[in-house]
Amino acid sequence: MTEPWSGQDIKKCSGCGIRLQSTAQGEPGYLPDKAWEREPVICQRCFRIKNYNEASSVAVDQDEFLRLLGQIGGKNALVIHIVDLFDFEGSLISGLQRFVGNNPVILAVNKTDLLPKVTNWNKVLNWVQKSCKEHGLRTVDIVLCSAKKNQGFDRLLESVAARRGDRDVYVVGATNVGKSTLINRLIRDYSDLDQELTTSRYPGTTLDMVNIPLDDGKFIIDTPGIVYPWRYSELVSREDLGAIMPGNPLKPMVYQLNEGQTLFFGGLGRFDFVQGEHQSFTCFVSGRLKIHRTKLERADELFEEHAGELLSPPTRERLAEMPEWTRHELRIPKGSRLDVFMSGLGWVKVNSDQGALVAVHVPRGVKVLLRPSLI
Repeated sequence: MTEPWSGQDIKKCSGCGIRLQSTAQGEPGYLPDKAWEREPVICQRCFRIKNYNEASSVAVDQDEFLRLLGQIGGKNALVIHIVDLFDFEGSLISGLQRFVGNNPVILAVNKTDLLPKVTNWNKVLNWVQKSCKEHGLRTVDIVLCSAKKNQGFDRLLESVAARRGDRDVYVVGATNVGKSTLINRLIRDYSDLDQELTTSRYPGTTLDMVNIPLDDGKFIIDTPGIVYPWRYSELVSREDLGAIMPGNPLKPMVYQLNEGQTLFFGGLGRFDFVQGEHQSFTCFVSGRLKIHRTKLERADELFEEHAGELLSPPTRERLAEMPEWTRHELRIPKGSRLDVFMSGLGWVKVNSDQGALVAVHVPRGVKVLLRPSLI
């Protein structure tokens, strides 16, 4: 049996790239004996994701991921780093420059379809450029795109064609940023292969390097998605992923708050306006997440009584499986325009420049930070 991506005689899953085996059912790459003749040859895990949208807890070992990523610096490669605009700071591989060395990096900023239609895209591009500079990431190009809506994709391909030369192209990104969706467009448009990578909204879908041959004998290499524990998508249950990950453009929700008022995002997070003049805050979270306003003095009691019911998702049982909440106090300086960012849940835009003291309550480990307003 020939491995479809690289022409080598190795039995690998054409969905996730893992070496296939039929001896250990709970391990990566398992394929029942009767399924070896199936075309394309995909492991049981990919088969279930593809046909039943069923998640699997199999994930690539962190050390193994870093080993795979570390290979890029020694190659003559063009790197496409895909990030999620909805979770920019949470999905950016901050130490990427260390791994890729002097190889050029194209930043593909995916999920632009989630921002409101009236968005000023030049301002978004400037915002991304500044953010990259702050994070020490050098890029030769930044492309705003939407894999879902197939927007900006031609522009990304033009950028790759202009900069690739005789190099292989490595595609890197965190889990759930749309990497496989973008690569499947490459396969459909620029390869005669009839297999596609497994796409799923679940973390850790690609488990090993997957080599996709190009016309000139070079390859596009899809790397496993790195799992970042500070993102909500890695903490919530499979059942609640759909509630936090927006499927449609965000509908900004504006709240006029007095100090001493609180907003709950379902039962997954909480925003307190602790101190400041009456002002407005705009919430950018999934439309499937109900926002509940209450008084700060009642917030603890309300959560104790109504978590999992009025304040849901998650259910009380699933909430018990998540880390306990941590309180982050943040001071908004006067004269600044900032977002309060919660990785994977969204952000709250502080609309006034009067200054404020706010607090965010999220599960322990979730990345919370202040940043210049995206919109």
